[in-house]
Amino acid sequence: QVQLVESGGGLVQPGGSLRLSCAASGIIFAFYAISWYRQAPGKQRELVASLNSGGATFYANFVKGRFTISRDNNNNSVHLQMNSLKPEDTAMYVCNAARTNQEYWGQGTQVTVPS
Repeated sequence: QVQLVESGGGLVQPGGSLRLSCAASGIIFAFYAISWYRQAPGKQRELVASLNSGGATFYANFVKGRFTISRDNNNNSVHLQMNSLKPEDTAMYVCNAARTNQEYWGQGTQVTVPS
């Protein structure tokens, strides 16, 4: 059974940092494209950052220069380092692993940045 478990969310003041983690069981992360999505109340889910199996990264414009996605193959996990957090970053952050004909989602971790 495949499980993706996110951690590291919480309440942080504007300008602060958080490091989200997504740990996988049942799959080997190195063979998947891993993405972080977020969804704020009343808004659509949006792609934040992704990292493919070859190491190429993608960042949404609204996080470029502030967030960094990385992979830890030894621990079968992926991290999202979030710096200079803003109130508009408040959302549920969810991890996604995908490859041809396979896609898995975690349950998410809440990030709250008060205004």
